[in-house]
Amino acid sequence: MPIKNRFAETHADITAWRRDIHAHPELMFDTHRTSALVAEKLRDFGCDEVVTGMGRTGVVGVIKGRASASGKVVGLRADMDALPIHEATGADHASTVPGAMHACGHDGHTAMLLGAAQYLAETRNFDGTAIVIFQPAEEGGGGAAVMCKDGLMERFGIQEVYGMHNWPGVAAGSFAIRPGAFFASTDEFEIILTGRGGHAAKPHEGVDPIVMSAQLITMFQTISSRNADPTEQLVVSVTSIESSSKALNVIPGSVHLKGTVRTLNNAMRDLAEARLRGICTHLGAAMGGEAELRYQRNYPVMVNHPDQTDFAADVARGVSGDCADAPLVMGGEDFAYMLEERPGAYILLGNGDSAPVHNAEYDFDDAIIPMGCSWWAEIIEQRMPV
Repeated sequence: MPIKNRFAETHADITAWRRDIHAHPELMFDTHRTSALVAEKLRDFGCDEVVTGMGRTGVVGVIKGRASASGKVVGLRADMDALPIHEATGADHASTVPGAMHACGHDGHTAMLLGAAQYLAETRNFDGTAIVIFQPAEEGGGGAAVMCKDGLMERFGIQEVYGMHNWPGVAAGSFAIRPGAFFASTDEFEIILTGRGGHAAKPHEGVDPIVMSAQLITMFQTISSRNADPTEQLVVSVTSIESSSKALNVIPGSVHLKGTVRTLNNAMRDLAEARLRGICTHLGAAMGGEAELRYQRNYPVMVNHPDQTDFAADVARGVSGDCADAPLVMGGEDFAYMLEERPGAYILLGNGDSAPVHNAEYDFDDAIIPMGCSWWAEIIEQRMPV
């Protein structure tokens, strides 16, 4: 079960699709060009049904196998959106859209799933139905949740679902996966610290929210070091500080903080939110001011299901010869919403020594396309053998 020969034949075409998508990045739910391209190709491939507009701009293709006795329905998902980053690769296929680029490889994911869909529609060497899912707004928009709310799983009768992400730092074409919690939940917070502004030479006449913010940030670090079990993963990061004054000789009346909380289980998630609220309430009062917390729970922990993870790893070993144990990832992934709806698994595909994702110099390695396409095709053929 090595790389399928068909993907050596179509490699150049799939690469061209990938580079075209890369040159025309689209953000969040505004994937109109990409979605139209995907839908057109799925129709050209001869998919039995192509549905657009699911999850606002998502596209779903239905491919029926040569037999249907099993009644099985398996979904494969790729993300389509780019990031608000100005590209610095200098590649011939670099972004033509200022301030937007495919810095996470979603162009590659989309192209590889299109390649797998083309193959599956040609061969139909399986007993059941394959559902290819092209999702917008993974980068912060929760497109997976929106597609699920639109009835994705129920409408197409999906029983299992699988996803993939390229991964810099892992040998090109190698796979890695882990069962259970894999990617972290990604909560966000904003805090408005209100004091009493005044002259920088007379701090005693005011309530300094700058000092309040310094104390607050320091205390937040004690959540993981003194409140959480040391064997658990919990990251609290303040990522933005902005005061209401730009003058050097003015103590501002307020300070605005922003940040994220990342955990790998709901107990730690609850603990972090409770401690943030407690610290804000009591520290603000103790310093004579006020700290108003706005806390938003976003992507949940992404949890791979054990049986599907074992199966996905077996398929990966057949394609590339190995499948390593993946590390825990404190970044978020909205495929978590799909895995809450149905059993499935998410796997990493090595992108070699490229720049890291979310970096202006990142680019997807087109050499790994046959491996990714083969894995997706084999998921269908092995899960639903004729």
